[in-house]
Amino acid sequence: MGLLGKTKAELAKYATVLRSSGKENSELNDDFEPVVVREKTEKKKEEGPVEMTACSSCKKEISTSVMKKNLCVCPECGAHNKISAARRVRNMVDPGTFRKLKCKVPFVNPLDYPDYEEKITKLQEKTGLEEGVLIGVGEIHGQKAMIAVMGSEFLMGSMGIAVGEKVTYAFEVADKNKLPVVMFTASGGARMQEGILSLMQMAKTSAAVQRFSDHGGLYVVCLTHPTTGGVSASFATLGDITLAEPGALIGFAGPRVIEQTIGQKLPEGFQTAEYLEEHGFVDQIVPRSEMREVVGQILKLHERKRWPL
Repeated sequence: MGLLGKTKAELAKYATVLRSSGKENSELNDDFEPVVVREKTEKKKEEGPVEMTACSSCKKEISTSVMKKNLCVCPECGAHNKISAARRVRNMVDPGTFRKLKCKVPFVNPLDYPDYEEKITKLQEKTGLEEGVLIGVGEIHGQKAMIAVMGSEFLMGSMGIAVGEKVTYAFEVADKNKLPVVMFTASGGARMQEGILSLMQMAKTSAAVQRFSDHGGLYVVCLTHPTTGGVSASFATLGDITLAEPGALIGFAGPRVIEQTIGQKLPEGFQTAEYLEEHGFVDQIVPRSEMREVVGQILKLHERKRWPL
């Protein structure tokens, strides 16, 4: 049974996610927990051929170990291939400083979508992520910040109730602790398995960003490939400073849908990071190898007094 026919109380559990109660605002350390961030990888074979990975752009076969050392940037053509949330966190955050945000979100299946729970469970085991976003507090070149990284390896980083709740809570905790927020977006948009409730996360996360901004918080967004749909139409494009990786696809609907809707041919390179920078929607395009340095400099320039953690 879907949403139709459910009682008001049953519907409420899908719109509201329970959090732990009774926590004093002064107990700041209770918001985070120590965690070792690593990718879920297959066991290494003692013998056998070298594992290869095909570049998404030039299609050349590159040694997987070389790609990982190069942060998944193709050494042949320079294309920025998709990178896991765990690897991006390890690349961005000073060693030993990352602590995961405590935000356990109960699984819900508001549309009783077939096999949805089984799919989520398998993805959790495969990726090591609880949901489509990894959030915690850490330091970037010594500057403490709330860091959120969307994982395209988890249902394309799609935004459902859990992702919306985690992102919203991240801004609330950052506001309370006077921390800047650094967000790496990578998403196919709202999650169809949760219907209208996934779309409601656009308003929820946008309101959280606005409250954070009203209180003087710094919000830095790093748009990566792809950032589309409801995520691009909400918190991904509300940053004070907007960075992007080279060649990233950024937009709401796909180019084909837009062309069919407006009946016109789109400009060359439409919805790429370079096009958006040229038209003022992106402040700077930053290669992955330079992102940590650039974000660290931004945080240093905007440093302010905040509560100790």
